[in-house]
Amino acid sequence: MWKVSSVFIVLSILLMGCDDENYIPKPSTYFKLNFPERVYDNYQDTCGFSFTIPSYFEVVEKKDERNPCNRDINFKGFNGTLFLSYIPMETELYRYIDYSLSKVDEHKIKASFIEDTTLLYPEHGVYGTYFFLGGDVAKPIQFYLTDSTDIFMSGYVMFNAVPAYDSIKPVLEFVEEDILKMLESTKF
Repeated sequence: MWKVSSVFIVLSILLMGCDDENYIPKPSTYFKLNFPERVYDNYQDTCGFSFTIPSYFEVVEKKDERNPCNRDINFKGFNGTLFLSYIPMETELYRYIDYSLSKVDEHKIKASFIEDTTLLYPEHGVYGTYFFLGGDVAKPIQFYLTDSTDIFMSGYVMFNAVPAYDSIKPVLEFVEEDILKMLESTKF
């Protein structure tokens, strides 16, 4: 008898403590990100191209004899890299563009959307397309630039993390603004 009454008392206390009217959910939490102040520098490469980049971009020359003008641009503090390919054109322009488009197409399976923006900078003689891929994709930003006759430059962004769009979105939005500024200021 003692066991049954003590179980009844404990259950009664637990049920009275389950008042749905006073339920207060915990608010969403996010990592606190300290974005650096944007200070821009002009970068002049030995291969003949230049652009404006923020101070947290670190350009690293790759030790690749086949492609000596390819560069990695590390985002200091954000665990991400912009991989940049600089190619002197040896064949028709459409072949380079088709190759770049095929790299974007590889992400259609995972991308929830793909936005493309035409880049036209006639004052520099630079033209291209910028792609923003939403969703859990490995390369959320891809682009190509060209002078249409001699030079083709392409690039993509990768973060050293599992591709989870909601996790990288704040950093991606911050970095995207500086990448667009870099592309706008590119000269060959």
